[in-house]
Amino acid sequence: MSRPEVNVIDTTMNTHPALTAAALGPLALMLLALASAGFVSALSGRLWRLYCVFSSGALALAILAFLVPLPAVDAQGWLVSTRLGLGMALLVQLLGTVIGVFSARYLQGERGQRRFVAALSGVLASVHLLILADHWVPLILAWALVGFALQPLLCFYPDRPFAMLAAHKKRLADRLADGLLLLAAGLAWRSVGSGSLSALSAHSAAGALEPALQVSAVLLVLAVILRTALLPVHGWLIQVMEAPTPVSALLHAGVVNLGGYILIRFAPLLEQAELARWLLVFFGLGTAVLAGLVMLTRVSIKVRLAWSTVAQMGFMLLECGLGLYTLAALHLFGHSLYKAHAFLSASMTVRQTRLKFMRGKHRTAALSLWMAPIAAAGVVALLQSVLLPDAWPWWWSLALGLAWAPLLWLDVPLTRLDAGFLRRGVTGMLMVTGLTLLALFFHLLPLGVTDAPHHFLGVVALVGLAVLYVSMALLKTQPRVVEGWRRWSYAGFYVDEYYTRLTLWLWPARWTVDAPPATPPIPTVTNATRTTL
Repeated sequence: MSRPEVNVIDTTMNTHPALTAAALGPLALMLLALASAGFVSALSGRLWRLYCVFSSGALALAILAFLVPLPAVDAQGWLVSTRLGLGMALLVQLLGTVIGVFSARYLQGERGQRRFVAALSGVLASVHLLILADHWVPLILAWALVGFALQPLLCFYPDRPFAMLAAHKKRLADRLADGLLLLAAGLAWRSVGSGSLSALSAHSAAGALEPALQVSAVLLVLAVILRTALLPVHGWLIQVMEAPTPVSALLHAGVVNLGGYILIRFAPLLEQAELARWLLVFFGLGTAVLAGLVMLTRVSIKVRLAWSTVAQMGFMLLECGLGLYTLAALHLFGHSLYKAHAFLSASMTVRQTRLKFMRGKHRTAALSLWMAPIAAAGVVALLQSVLLPDAWPWWWSLALGLAWAPLLWLDVPLTRLDAGFLRRGVTGMLMVTGLTLLALFFHLLPLGVTDAPHHFLGVVALVGLAVLYVSMALLKTQPRVVEGWRRWSYAGFYVDEYYTRLTLWLWPARWTVDAPPATPPIPTVTNATRTTL
C-alpha cells in the first residue's frame, strides 16, 4: 500500500495572522456574557428576558469578531481565533440564541426553567472556550465542562428512567474520553516540549512522527469516538430523546459535532498517523452503514432523527479519516443547521404525515432506485470537472452520488403515474446541483484547511457506501425477502444492549422513580346498585 499524500497545512488554520489576537477581544466578552446569562438568569425572576438579552449580545459580539478586526488581546498562547473557529463560534451562538428563544415558550410553566437556563448558558460558554483553545489544558477542561453542564439538561425529567440511564452512559463515556485525552496530551507534550496545539501542528507537519505521537493520535481518535456517539457507544444519544426537544436540538445540532471540529484542528497530526486514520475510517464507515439501515426501520420522528445523527457523525469522522477536512467542515455546518431546524419543527411532522396520507399510497419506482446514483454521480463529476477539478478525488464524487441519490428517488401512486412525477425528478436534480455547487464553493473560502486524501482508504469507503445503498434499495423494493434482516435492523443490531450491560457492570447505578399516585378503583355498577339509585 502506498503512503498517503501529505500536504502541509497552515498550523493556525488562518490566512490572516493579525486575526488571531484581534478577534479574541469580542470573543472573550462573549464568554463573559454567556457566563453572566446563566448566573443572573438563575437568580432573577425575569428569567427568559434576561437570557435573551445576554444571548443576543453574545451573538452580536460573535458577528463583530467574525467581520471586524478589533484591538488585540494577549492570550499567552492558550487561546487562538482562526477563521474556521470564528465561523464555528458564530454558528454555535446563533443556534444557542434560537434554541433559547424557542425554549422560553416550550418550557413555560416547567419547574426546572432556572436550572435549564443556567445549564444552557454553561454549555454554550464551554463550547466557545473549546473552540478557542490552542492548548491542551483549556481544550480538555472545556470539553469536560461541556459534559458536566449537559447533565442537568439530560436529567431535566429525573422521574424518567431512560433519561437517567442515558445520562449515566454518557457520563461513563465522557470520563473514559477525559482519561484518553489526558494520556494523549501527556505524550504529545513530552514529545513536542510544549502544550501548544499550534506547536504540535508545526511539529507534525515537519516530518514523520515519533512513536509517542503516533500513540497520542490514536488516543485522541478514541476519545473523539467516545464523545461523538459512534457505535458501539451510541445508545445514550438515542435514549436522550426523553429530554425536552430543545435539549435534543442543542445536543444533535451542536455538542456532538465538536468531535469533527477537534479532528480538523488536529489535521496535521492525523495525516502522519496511519493507524489513527484507519480507526476513523473503520468506526466512521461502520457507524454510517449500520445507523443508516436502522434509521430506515424506525417510525418515531425523534428516534429517526437521533439515528440520523449517529449516521451523520460516522460520515463526518469518515471524511476526517480520509483527509477530506474541507468537506468535513461543510458537513459540520450543514448538519448543525439542518438538525436544529428538524428538531425544533418536529411537531409539524404529524400534519405532514396526514397530508401524505390524504394523497394516497405511494411506492418508490424501482428504476429510480438504481438510476439515481448514476445520475447524481454524473452531476457531481460534471460540475467538479468544469468548475474545480482538484476539489476532491474521483472516488469521492461517486461517494457523493451515492449519498445524494435518495434525493432522486421518485414515489409514484400504486395505480397510475402521478402528474408531478417529472416535476419531482427535476426538483431532485436541482437539489443535487445546489449541494454540489455549495460543496465546491466551500473549497474556495479562506478557512486555512488543506485536504490530504488517502486514496486506498477512499476506495474502501466507496465500497462500504455502495453496500449501504444496495441494502437501502433492497429494504425498499424487497421488504419480504429481507424481513429477518429488517428485524435485526429495527433492534439496532442489539449493539446498545451489550454496551448498556457493560456500562452497568463497570459503573453500577440505581434510580428510584416515584410511583404515580394510586388511582381509586372505578365502582362496578350492578343491578342492586341500580335499584338503590
